Amino acid sequence: MPGMVSLTLAGFLTLGIMSFVYKDNPIYKFCESIFIGVSAGYYFVLIFYQSLLPQLTDKIGLTGALTDSALAYYRQSGSLASVQWFNLIAAVLGMMMLMRLLPKIGWISRWPLAFVIGSIAGLKLIGELQTNIMTQIQKSILPLWAPQYVDGSLSLAASIGQSLTNIVLVGGILTGVIYFFFSKEHKGVFGGAARVGIWFLMVTFGAAFGLTVMSRMSLLIARIDFLLRDWLHLLG
Repeated sequence: MPGMVSLTLAGFLTLGIMSFVYKDNPIYKFCESIFIGVSAGYYFVLIFYQSLLPQLTDKIGLTGALTDSALAYYRQSGSLASVQWFNLIAAVLGMMMLMRLLPKIGWISRWPLAFVIGSIAGLKLIGELQTNIMTQIQKSILPLWAPQYVDGSLSLAASIGQSLTNIVLVGGILTGVIYFFFSKEHKGVFGGAARVGIWFLMVTFGAAFGLTVMSRMSLLIARIDFLLRDWLHLLG
């Protein structure tokens, strides 16, 4: 019985969200509010038990016996006092962020927010340089002639195909960079290369948009399958 109630409720909520296809209506807004509220509550509990307790209270011993992970963290740090102060400072910064809820002292939340943004930007900078920017540069340095061997012998068809692929990739990268080079007027050969770069950019944006549409379509198909198969039992 509880399973049937939850299944029926999920079906009606799904139809309520889909009613937005017709027009904006109170039923859609009601279902949207339920979805946002349930999601916020779920993630609040998830963050509380998977982030706040393990990273703060368990490591400074406020919740009783120290866990094995906390003890290992202490041994690695080498100093119990420094770990406690570090976590207490993080807790204070987190409490200062909540001051935004109080209009008169909301300015206090700017300090921890600036600290978080600055520290994360510094930490992510090196990671992005190593894993994203440098990797893309390395992958874009391709030979224009790429011989391919099959069973130890040169395959002309495969070599030509791979070489054409490399030429298109390198040409697309160069012309795309030329399009964003605004220190020189886009005229003549330079302007033609910039226009070719626009074509490559449009193809890239179109592929990204198509991927987004297909991912949304997969979600829609999953909900329709739920309605017809699990809820209405119209599909075997």
